[in-house]
Amino acid sequence: MRRDDVHLVGSIPLSSAEEVFTKLCDSLGDHLCRLPDGETGERARWVYWQRTMLENHPDMEVDTEGKSLKLHEWDGTLLREMDLMRFKPGVSPADVNYDTGYDTANIASWRIFSDLQDNGKIQGHLRYQVALPTPMSSAFMYVSPAAYEDYFPTYERSLLRALDNIVAAIPADKLSIQYDICQEVLVFENYFPTRPADYKERIFALMGRLGDAVPDGVELGYHLCYGTPRDKHLVMPKDGAILAELSNAILDRVGRNVDFLHLPVPQDRDDEAYFAPLGDIKLGAATKLYLGLIHYQDASGDQARMRAAAKVCRNFGIATECGWGRADPERLDGLLEAHTAAVKVLSA
Repeated sequence: MRRDDVHLVGSIPLSSAEEVFTKLCDSLGDHLCRLPDGETGERARWVYWQRTMLENHPDMEVDTEGKSLKLHEWDGTLLREMDLMRFKPGVSPADVNYDTGYDTANIASWRIFSDLQDNGKIQGHLRYQVALPTPMSSAFMYVSPAAYEDYFPTYERSLLRALDNIVAAIPADKLSIQYDICQEVLVFENYFPTRPADYKERIFALMGRLGDAVPDGVELGYHLCYGTPRDKHLVMPKDGAILAELSNAILDRVGRNVDFLHLPVPQDRDDEAYFAPLGDIKLGAATKLYLGLIHYQDASGDQARMRAAAKVCRNFGIATECGWGRADPERLDGLLEAHTAAVKVLSA
C-alpha cells in the first residue's frame, strides 16, 4: 500500500495532540508519511501566538507613529485591523532573543507521539511533522515596516535556535520539518501596503537558508499558502504561476533534497489555465508534490480537480489547501472521509 498519497498541512480542530494522533492514524495513517500534532491550543490560529509573544516581549512596543494593518479577504471584506510592533528606543536588535515556543510545543508533542508509536497506536513508518513559520510570517502581519530590517535577522536567529532544539530532541529518521510559506506568497501578489524592491531575491535566499538549516536525514518540505484566516483566501490566484516560480526557487536554492512541496488549489479551479504553470516546476524524482485540491463535501469537484491536475502533474498526492484548525470541528469526519474517497480514485 502506498504511504505517500495524502499530506496533512498541520492544524486540526481537536483538543490535544494525543487526540489528533489517534484520530488521524485510525483514518488515514496507512496513506501518510508524516503526522502533525494538530497545532492545538494557542497555536490554533497559526502565527497569532507570535503576536502575543511580541506584545509581551520587554524589547517590543506598538509603533504609535506608523499605520495599522488592515487585513482583507479576497473579496474586500475587512477581517481585522491591527496595530504593528517595533523595537523600543535604545534597544539593540542584535541583542534581542525571542522565545518562539515552537521547540517547547513540538518536543512535548513528540514525546506523546513517541510513546504512542512505541505502544503500537501510531504506525511505525510515520514521522512526526513539525510546521515552522518564517521571519516574514510574523513580520508582515504584526511588525511595523520601519522595523523590518532589524526584525528579519532577529527572528530568524530565534527560529533557527528553536529548530536546533527540535533536531536535538527528535531522531532524524522520525522527524519531518515543514516550512509554512504564506506571507511570501502574498508579497508576490502585492497584498501588503509595502514590500522591499528586491523582494524576490530576499524570499528566494530565505527559502534556501531555512532549508539548508535542516540536517540531512530529517525530512524537509514546504507548504505554500494564500492565507485562510476564516477558511477563505486572502487572495484568489489568477493561476499557479507564482506557486511554480516559488517552487522552482526553493528547489534551486536549497542545497539538500526537498522531500515534498504542497501547493493550494482553489475550489472553483478545475481548468487547465490554473494548472498549466505547475508543469514548469522542475521536480526531481525525490520530491513529492501534493496538491491541495480536496474541499469539504465536494466529491465531484475533488475528482474534477484531480482530472485537471493529472493532465499536467504526475504522481501527485492529495491534501486540502491549508490546515483545518480554524474550521468547524464538525467538518473533521467529512474531511477525513473525502481524503479516503479521493485516494481510491487516485489509485484506480
